[in-house]
Amino acid sequence: MHHDWIFDVLEDLRSYAVQNGLPATAAQPEEALRVARAELETGLASLRLETVRRN
Repeated sequence: MHHDWIFDVLEDLRSYAVQNGLPATAAQPEEALRVARAELETGLASLRLETVRRN
């Protein structure tokens, strides 16, 4: 899947925040991971990308 890299980046950000005692910051990549997974599972990301390319 060509979107896998975003999960790695978000997980790295989350890990950094956890290791450095930044719980509120760590929560943000967690939420972004949840949203990205949901979008990709439902195919919304592909649909949005096609729409952006057309406009």
